[in-house]
Amino acid sequence: MGDSLRDQLLKSGIVKHVRDERRAVSPAAKQKPPKAGRRDGDRRGDSGEIDLAEAYAMRAQTEAAERRKTEQEAAERARLKRERRSRVQKLLEGQSLNKAEADQARHFEYGGKIRRVYVDASQLQALNAGELGVIQFAGRYVLVSRTVADQVRAIDPEALALLVDPAAPDSSDDGVPDDLVW
Repeated sequence: MGDSLRDQLLKSGIVKHVRDERRAVSPAAKQKPPKAGRRDGDRRGDSGEIDLAEAYAMRAQTEAAERRKTEQEAAERARLKRERRSRVQKLLEGQSLNKAEADQARHFEYGGKIRRVYVDASQLQALNAGELGVIQFAGRYVLVSRTVADQVRAIDPEALALLVDPAAPDSSDDGVPDDLVW
């Protein structure tokens, strides 16, 4: 009973004597030689599939690159918007025609809502004739001349709130004039 399992198997002839060469092989000799056509940067294993951890790492890397690209685009849009606002601000300095004593409200549609700017009688006629325009800047509606309104439109079309085109046909089908004060 002192025989080990290995000795018993050898005696029975089921297993032939295997030299201890496999155990004596150095770890450097165990490494497989590189396959033909395989690149060092290839991440595919013997079965041709990418390791799950490497796939997650690659996905995280691409998502991070997309996120950086999106952030850079948003920063660029914000920078351009700041530049446009700065140019509009410089253009509007000293150009405002708003009067503190104006008593008539001129209503207009801007941003999907009905807005109003207060003007006097002469400004109301000039605004409806297309000689004046309204610019939305810093939460206020600024009354300006047509030339300034055209310059602002060239810089930032979204800032132009109202500029009546005198050559355009009347678009209202109800027959009520736009300057009617209730």
